[in-house]
Amino acid sequence: MKKYRWGILAPGKMSAKFTKGIQLFDNAELYAVGSRDASRAEKFAKDFGFKKYYDSYEKLAADPDVEIVYIASPHSHHREQTLLCLRKGKNVICEKAFGLNAREVNEMIREAKKQDLFLMEALWPPFQPFYKKAGEILNSGVLGKPLHLHGYFSFIPPYDPLDRKFNLDLGGGSLLDIGIYPVIDALTFLGVPAGIKASATFSPTGSEESLSAVFSYQGGEMATIYSSFRTNVGIGCDILCEKGNMTVTRGRDMSQKVILSLHGEQEQEYTFNPPAMGYHWEAEEVMRCLDEGLKESPVVPLSFSLDLIKTLDRIREAAGIRFPADDN
Repeated sequence: MKKYRWGILAPGKMSAKFTKGIQLFDNAELYAVGSRDASRAEKFAKDFGFKKYYDSYEKLAADPDVEIVYIASPHSHHREQTLLCLRKGKNVICEKAFGLNAREVNEMIREAKKQDLFLMEALWPPFQPFYKKAGEILNSGVLGKPLHLHGYFSFIPPYDPLDRKFNLDLGGGSLLDIGIYPVIDALTFLGVPAGIKASATFSPTGSEESLSAVFSYQGGEMATIYSSFRTNVGIGCDILCEKGNMTVTRGRDMSQKVILSLHGEQEQEYTFNPPAMGYHWEAEEVMRCLDEGLKESPVVPLSFSLDLIKTLDRIREAAGIRFPADDN
């Protein structure tokens, strides 16, 4: 069994969660960490048992022994750092949102194909048991045709104009940070919408802090999308169908639940509590694909990432959300 040497670019909270997932596999080696802050890289490396650490992203990417790089920097840096790693011969899994707009994501995908390397957006939901269970129920036909999906994700963070959630230069706003999840729900369970309407409210920095969107489909289905840093509604989606309803939800600890309510029947509940908060499946998928010689994941294909970023672009256009990078 081939053992893959992992590099972590931008150590932080997300990287810590992902690294705990990597630790579950015998075919994964925690090899190197790269940060612009040498002390931060050193601490992360020592905390998790990485062999090396670097005080720049360039040095991490240049290490000839690193085979896979996980990128967990702010959205605004994903394009630049993904291109850096690809051009240094590294396979890449990059956190969502993949880029700030479709132009950036297309460039990343073109470069991966040019270098003949693996590239995947680190999307958590498609690998999770509650998501698979929801898909299984919908595909069985027991609920009939899905008619409406309401997806939501909101919480109230401390306001800090320099924080990535409110800083426009870093792609700040609820949409790319948390609204992306209900958008993933809609694309997964209903597909790409024919029409999109959206509105937003904005923070003092000009970043979008609350967003509502309505998706319409040619078959008559509809979806409503809600994300916000002003309310605390939780995370999930309700799927209303001809013969009943289904709620798909998770906690901040990544505990998962599917609630099935068929008309006239007793409610059924399915709960899941995966190890490592479920992040290990993303790492496993990267290594499985590399074992099989694949350059993209069949679970999260690059075509889905393109559909996702194009849909996010359409929402931003409808709601009047712009980033400085859009003008570059």
